[in-house]
Amino acid sequence: MYKTLIIEDEKPAAEHLQRLINQVDVKIDIIRIISSVDEALIWLENNPLPDLIFLDVQLSDGLSFEIFNYINITCPVIFTTAYEEYAIKAFKVNSIDYLLKPVGFDDLKYAIDKFTSINNNFRDTYNQVIRYKVDQVMKLLTNNYKCRFVVNVGMHIRSVEVEKINLFFSLEKSTFLLDNTGKTYDIDYSLEQIEKLTDPKQFFRISRKHIVNINAISDIISYTSSRLKLKIVSSKDDDILVSRSKLAEFRRWLER
Repeated sequence: MYKTLIIEDEKPAAEHLQRLINQVDVKIDIIRIISSVDEALIWLENNPLPDLIFLDVQLSDGLSFEIFNYINITCPVIFTTAYEEYAIKAFKVNSIDYLLKPVGFDDLKYAIDKFTSINNNFRDTYNQVIRYKVDQVMKLLTNNYKCRFVVNVGMHIRSVEVEKINLFFSLEKSTFLLDNTGKTYDIDYSLEQIEKLTDPKQFFRISRKHIVNINAISDIISYTSSRLKLKIVSSKDDDILVSRSKLAEFRRWLER
């Protein structure tokens, strides 16, 4: 059995990956699913390295590459990511694999087959390659933002590109996104986390309840002397208000 660690902050993506792994190879034993950089560091500092790690590039508390700065990762790593392929082509060089979300069966099987073909003599070289490529791709991804979010659709998962997201909002302690077709999906992020993961030139948090896409604002209405009401494309919500404390900053954001 190959002891395997999944480091993934999106619950639907983690569950989907776990199901696929079980289908691809019964010898892959998933010993833990971890959802943040901090949690990963604590676990790796206190446990033996697994035989294989599935590692999401962008976690809720930062880029997962930070782990390599503190832990000597000597086992093979298969990266998963929501970034477009052009941003991480470097992973294809020197036999480092990545899987683009949502992960497909054939791509996963290919990556696992490559892992099982690695022999012990190759591990040291593999580790050196990981460190070099992590440094290179870290430079590419620093200051980049999330390109898509993974969501549940019944028994399936899909990814929604950020350009197609008109609105993030909170309701009854849950967080949702509204896409440009009017469909709503729940996501495993808080609005505070979404603020850090999305490009501030495109998304702005107008209140405790709403983060809006500048390209989805169809109308701005003077609501009171100190409040603005927004109309968002595909949204039926008539109560999307810019809070008083955000008003000046919101006006500056619109003028960028």
